[in-house]
Amino acid sequence: MRIAVVLNRSSGSLIGRHQAEEEVAAILAAAGLDAVLVPDHPEGLGARLDDAIARGADAVVVGGGDGTIAAAGARLKGTGIALGILPLGTMNMLAKDLGIPLGLEDAAAALAQGEIRAIDVAEVNGHVFLCNSVIGSPSWLGRHRERQRGRASLRTRLAFAIAGLRAEWRHRPMRLRVELDARRRPVRLWTRAVAVANNRYAEGFGLFMARPRLDRGELALYVARRYGIWWWMRLMAGMFLGTWRGSKLVHEREAQQVTIRSPRTALRVMNDGEALVLASPLAYRIHPGALRVIVPPPRAAEPDTPPPPALLP
Repeated sequence: MRIAVVLNRSSGSLIGRHQAEEEVAAILAAAGLDAVLVPDHPEGLGARLDDAIARGADAVVVGGGDGTIAAAGARLKGTGIALGILPLGTMNMLAKDLGIPLGLEDAAAALAQGEIRAIDVAEVNGHVFLCNSVIGSPSWLGRHRERQRGRASLRTRLAFAIAGLRAEWRHRPMRLRVELDARRRPVRLWTRAVAVANNRYAEGFGLFMARPRLDRGELALYVARRYGIWWWMRLMAGMFLGTWRGSKLVHEREAQQVTIRSPRTALRVMNDGEALVLASPLAYRIHPGALRVIVPPPRAAEPDTPPPPALLP
């Protein structure tokens, strides 16, 4: 398979690795892939992705975190060109949901042996996200993260923790008016945190922010009932133990369209870890099966065990 590769050097796993391109090229070649690494471009990541698409390769492979992969998804949505993922970020939520190994060698092998599936693409005011979009207090952490991008030190980690505590105390609740699809009545909210996910999260032991299906064609709206440090601790514990829905820490709804209105002229939004400022109202949409992704082949099912739900072919 001939692939065009775009690496984001600011991704968490590549910071400080000065020979990253050479290392990745050698690993991809060892996996049997004919890879062409797209060089840096003065106009940034978007221009490099356009360059990769123009090369006419069988697939465009992106090495980076969820934000980088979402940027590639925005370019590849609806084109029919397959997206390959090298999970080189900090969280790698999409890679985990797709079953892509987090080790570079294993991820390269999964690319060489994988198959193509279609997944949904979500967007807000024209900005694509593949995992989630967060409004409110957590989005301020995304703003601080952008400022500290590329600086990995004890001082920056401490500054990030302090910023998180300040966001908990200083960020005032938001007055929002939420419309779910056209047929439902609008709902008024007073909350510090709202998240819109590209397909709903699962509930089960160890399934921390995991989405078993990426092809349901639905957005999932999550609204914090009470927001604070103790709320976060309970939510994280509940997600790990598989009890977060029963604890009633969040309101959950599903829809194909979500519109969020605010008295403010603009809202801070964090799409797949990337900080944005978007004009109100925020119009969320889902595009079912709009992106083709290379995923590992399915594992052989155990006897008498039903296979897991498959993504759209």
